[in-house]
Amino acid sequence: MDWAILVLSGLGVAALSYSALSLFFSDERQVKRQLDQLSAYEEVQAREGEPLLAPFAERVVRPTARSFTDAARLFSPSDYTARTAKRLVLAGSPHGLDTERFLAVKSATAITGAALMVLFGGAASVPVGRSALLAIIFAVAGFYLPDIWLRTRISARQLEIRRTLPDMLDMLTISVEAGMGFDAAVARITGSRSGALSEEFAHMLQEIQSGLARREAMRNLAERTQVPELNTFIMSMVQADVFGVSISKVLRTQSRDMRIKRRQFAEEMAQKAPVKIVFPLVLCILPATLIVIAGPAILGIGRVFGIIGE
Repeated sequence: MDWAILVLSGLGVAALSYSALSLFFSDERQVKRQLDQLSAYEEVQAREGEPLLAPFAERVVRPTARSFTDAARLFSPSDYTARTAKRLVLAGSPHGLDTERFLAVKSATAITGAALMVLFGGAASVPVGRSALLAIIFAVAGFYLPDIWLRTRISARQLEIRRTLPDMLDMLTISVEAGMGFDAAVARITGSRSGALSEEFAHMLQEIQSGLARREAMRNLAERTQVPELNTFIMSMVQADVFGVSISKVLRTQSRDMRIKRRQFAEEMAQKAPVKIVFPLVLCILPATLIVIAGPAILGIGRVFGIIGE
């Protein structure tokens, strides 16, 4: 136990000292300050002539992350990369994650879980076989922990889009009926609001401005979000574009329908609340209530029959 604490303390002090020295006195910071004074062309030429001038992240972190990514691909199904890329798009690419970085994070969490279990086993004098088994279990749990986090981000993002869609459609309806075009109304609203839905509408607008047809940009929007209410709105807008129906009428109808669906969704969540409360009630509140109510009676009966002394 003592040696494990000493080892961990030494590693922590060494890492802290190295970070402080690297932050204030490293040659890399001096080189970076000199590179900042060069032009972009001169900086590229300098790094090609001397690879060590490249930042630490490019020289060490990225190759290490790439090796972690390759290790994660070995333990993943063949189509896992494509499915992960699609899920990252649904989650809005949180923290700028792409498939390669996400797989590197999965490998890092798996290795971290196994290492922590090995350290704990050594500190607690756990047998080697049991410690190895627990390390494998923690490695597998750490490998799939980022997937759970990503699934949670996807659900939260889709819920946010579902809740903000009626308000966004109301503002689009008012803007279009006031005389603005649909694209101009989208640009005005996305510039004044934040959130997942505004980001997706801004992305759709960028695709339209880059030359993509509006219906194709809207289909891409539906593919990136996969929210049923938004898919319904997009299908209505595509049909209005094909058949020449007035956009203002479609927007007003859809905004009214979306408000009704949001109210129905809120009622559905309210009806699910009693079922979700049952488990905390039975596991946490009911035992405490029984102890408070039945405890004195049990003590009294025990004293009467001599089971509990006075």
